[in-house]
Amino acid sequence: MPDEEVLTGGGVNHVVKVGDTVRRPAGPWTPAVQALLRHLAARGFTGAPRSHGIDGEGREILDFVPGETVGHPLPDWVHSDGVLAAAGRLLRDYHDATAGFPVPPDATWYFPPVGPAEVICHGDVATYNCVFRQERPVALIDFDTAHPGPRIWDVAYAAYRFVPLAADGPPVGEQGRRARVFADAYGLAAADRLALAGTARARLDGLVRHMHERAAAGDAAFAGHIARGDDRLYRTDMDHLARHASLLTAALT
Repeated sequence: MPDEEVLTGGGVNHVVKVGDTVRRPAGPWTPAVQALLRHLAARGFTGAPRSHGIDGEGREILDFVPGETVGHPLPDWVHSDGVLAAAGRLLRDYHDATAGFPVPPDATWYFPPVGPAEVICHGDVATYNCVFRQERPVALIDFDTAHPGPRIWDVAYAAYRFVPLAADGPPVGEQGRRARVFADAYGLAAADRLALAGTARARLDGLVRHMHERAAAGDAAFAGHIARGDDRLYRTDMDHLARHASLLTAALT
């Protein structure tokens, strides 16, 4: 087997590149994720890696998607309107490609399904889970957190990450304008625009609870996230979203 190259940037899993493939830890949710990736490939969706089963060490095998991944501190170009619009279109194309996915009756998901199950949510759409080429997002990676849910469940969290809808982000008026660019590129329905700010806050609340549950269960990665203050940052952003929900909603509608 070719040498393994550790891929940096992941905050939870140990991921390596082997030749033209990526190997990552498998979990109870892996069969459902592999079925989803096969469905996306059959639909002709090119914005996700293809699945190639499990290797001899019990790791999931995926295509290595060439391009650039970005982490903090983010380069300035990530904040362009062009990136926002491309991310919105990529997410819409992904959601549309999940239509008709025959969810296995015994499927296990990392996160529980959320009603109404309009699409298969990616679950963690963010700059760090996108592959960029020529400063544009072209593919989503790390589908471990995929689960059935409404479109807005994914869209709101992606907007939080890409705008960003954060206390230390751009001025609130600019956040609203950027959220509109993202929502317009996605083609977000009117009812979902009204729900975006509140849904983003609900997503962060769920994320904080999940972090503490995993840390209490002995997960060192999530314990490390809490130790560096990630949960406090998310709570600050929840307060920000609650305080400015009316302004953000007006900009979206």
